[in-house]
Amino acid sequence: MTVHARPDDVDEICAALPSTEFGTTWGDVPTRKVPAGEKGRGFLLYRHPHKSAIDPESGLPYDDLLVIRTASPADKAALVEDESTPFFTIDHFRNFNAVLVQQSRLGELTLDELTEVVQTPGLAVAPKRPAKELLPDGE
Repeated sequence: MTVHARPDDVDEICAALPSTEFGTTWGDVPTRKVPAGEKGRGFLLYRHPHKSAIDPESGLPYDDLLVIRTASPADKAALVEDESTPFFTIDHFRNFNAVLVQQSRLGELTLDELTEVVQTPGLAVAPKRPAKELLPDGE
């Protein structure tokens, strides 16, 4: 049975990663960071509506965007170029390894797909010892 992703799954997936915390970056942007603490790096942000990300159908700023880091430019390109996924990018993120997705479209992904997209960059910046515990075969 295929389980489709829900917005609530995002926090559960992030919380399962080692040494993560929910905090803020860029002043007041809700962000999942790893490792926990002042030196944490954001790997998933809840982006505020902004004129740099406009819904082409309504002409209004998106109000439910997630910004998810990717491990590499190739990973970003693969997600954005795959027409079967709801991931996209905007000019503002041209030189940053991250994709955007509307929370309202997460149901187009399976829970496993969303988990992989969120965990891969989270594990890439997580402290090595706890991250190894979550990887298959301790890789």
